Amino acid sequence: MSATLTTAHHRRLRAVWQSAGWPFQDLLELDLLAAGLLARQQDAMGRETVRVTDAGVQLLHQTLQKNRAARDAHEQLVGRVARSMQRAGRVVWRGLSLRARIGEAAESAGVEPAWAMAMPDVYSIRHTTVEDYVEPVAHEIKVRRADLLADLRRPAKGEAYRWLSSECWYVLRAGIARADEVPPVYGVLFADDGGGLDVARPAPKRPLRLPFMVWMALARATPEPVDDDAQPGLGEADGTDLPDPGPPSPG
Repeated sequence: MSATLTTAHHRRLRAVWQSAGWPFQDLLELDLLAAGLLARQQDAMGRETVRVTDAGVQLLHQTLQKNRAARDAHEQLVGRVARSMQRAGRVVWRGLSLRARIGEAAESAGVEPAWAMAMPDVYSIRHTTVEDYVEPVAHEIKVRRADLLADLRRPAKGEAYRWLSSECWYVLRAGIARADEVPPVYGVLFADDGGGLDVARPAPKRPLRLPFMVWMALARATPEPVDDDAQPGLGEADGTDLPDPGPPSPG
């Protein structure tokens, strides 16, 4: 191939596959034509269009399979973290959409703060009737390095998570990054292929009372069903359990 294909090239190839093939006649299309992934043709009225070649179809299929595998691996790891939080005696949600306030620095300068939607992979609170002991925790799951780096380039996303949580964690598939590549405001867990979850760096903890609007969102949402396997009997232990800090000390 005459050019290194980027995400923009792959996106354009999918767009041509899903469209009538009208040419863009730009540099992306030129790269794809030179790589043999697109071909020029004329319709019955003599108008020039482009079509995805057999090589382009194969590339699209390979990308689809790769993305499916990544989604499956992501969902499996999300489930593993959710079950571990249940073992720690927490109420767990997956796929929540929570409204969070961002822009604390701007607010201190007298500028009105903004709002953003936060969607942590796993969100949990302690099973307690004491509001000060709720200790909400957010876990963000990453199985691909590119997804982690894209996340870290969006500081507002992390700020939203921290507004909602007393602890924030990145759970990383082992090998995609080092702990020191993740900002110190997050804890880091490594997930190995054998099912283990190892703490590489504890998450900083801060006291937090959930805003009423978050309580209302949790009341409307459905918690993760309790898995019987995630509820060991008294005295049993599971080596994959994530750390639970326990209630804060008085004072």
